[in-house]
Amino acid sequence: MKKKFEIEVPGGATKVLLHTCCAPCSSAIIEFMLKNGVTPIIYYSNSNIFPLEEYLIRKNECTRYAKSLGLEIVDDDYDHEKWRAEMVGLEDEPERGGRCLKCFKYRLLRAARYAHENGLTVLTTTLASSRWKSLEQIEEAGNFAASHFPDVTFWAQNWRKGGLSERRIQIIKEYNFYNQRYCGCEFSM
Repeated sequence: MKKKFEIEVPGGATKVLLHTCCAPCSSAIIEFMLKNGVTPIIYYSNSNIFPLEEYLIRKNECTRYAKSLGLEIVDDDYDHEKWRAEMVGLEDEPERGGRCLKCFKYRLLRAARYAHENGLTVLTTTLASSRWKSLEQIEEAGNFAASHFPDVTFWAQNWRKGGLSERRIQIIKEYNFYNQRYCGCEFSM
């Protein structure tokens, strides 16, 4: 039997900015937060996703899920060219390499800025739900982003445990979510 998954939100916050990469990755996390008295503000910031059609499909799925739960979703500006410029020289990096870390920093810094500008003190990310991503890189990027804003704390949480991965699979089926087969950037296709 699995140990019960405990939630410890930094500072006891009841509202959290949840950087979200897609509906499948966010679904069980959002459900878990709501069951534990935490309201996530969904922040969709994914200029890494390519092509634009893929970005829009994922954004629409996130929006559909958020609306079904009565949650707020914030759509950050999509600027793939700016993101690409940030990744110059890292195009041939492997998954979990230097490009991923830089990408996480880019996206989480945008999220931390939004949290700071909108009075949200805690930021976390659904990136930590993917077995294909490095939890160490995600934590490093989140702490980097939060370090720019003294009123924002990065909540480093392993969202893979406590049955959330299994619940994610169930929710994907329940909502008939589009479930992508690559992280989003053209280098991971």
